[in-house]
Amino acid sequence: MSALLEVDGISVAFDGYKAINDLSFSINEGELRAVIGPNGAGKTTFMDIVTGKTRPDSGKVEWGRPTRNLLRMSESEIAKLGIGRKFQRPTVFENQSVQDNLVLSLRKQRGPVSALLYRPSRTDLKKVEELAEEIGLEQRLHRNARELSHGHKQWLEIGMLLAQDPQLLLVDEPAAGMTLAERERTTDLLKRMAGERAVVVVEHDMDFVRRLNCRVTVLHEGAVLAEGSLDFVTSNQSVIEVYLGR
Repeated sequence: MSALLEVDGISVAFDGYKAINDLSFSINEGELRAVIGPNGAGKTTFMDIVTGKTRPDSGKVEWGRPTRNLLRMSESEIAKLGIGRKFQRPTVFENQSVQDNLVLSLRKQRGPVSALLYRPSRTDLKKVEELAEEIGLEQRLHRNARELSHGHKQWLEIGMLLAQDPQLLLVDEPAAGMTLAERERTTDLLKRMAGERAVVVVEHDMDFVRRLNCRVTVLHEGAVLAEGSLDFVTSNQSVIEVYLGR
């Protein structure tokens, strides 16, 4: 199977500090992957490079078939290709309803004028209802986003990314600040999302990662330290020394 995303030997340094050091990583269509590692391991910089926010000093980042070089593209061009990113802190339109947040996120060709004149069609509203059901917010469609709990805002932001119909989702610490019940529902949501699209989850919560039941990549000092099942990587002596033993 050919990889959806292929990162090959990327390195980047900031003021002499090598944040990413000859890192290679690949993920296939529909795959769910967890990325773990200590603070400073390069997890955020890795996502910054994939989404075009940071340019590496060397290496390749290639996408899809036919292969496209992401390093030649802007952040907006990469997003339009089908790569979505969710940051740790949810970013939603607080004064808009859940429905409006999802409508505004639908994948549309909108210029400045058409955006002002846009009114959702029945098809758009049906899509929004389906998204709300997928993320568990169908009973809160008409609630303002500011009234949602932290966990519900996380789900709303995931729904806003799904509205863009991405092929790859990069999700940063989705379990942070959630209740146990919300964490369990979030793992179920991410597992459902994978299959239709590839999902990379950066997470510190080992119980959360275990529930994902997927391949795990461990980063350390900007490089891949180990890769495999959670049981495999957590039994790796190097992983125990640099991460789990802390």
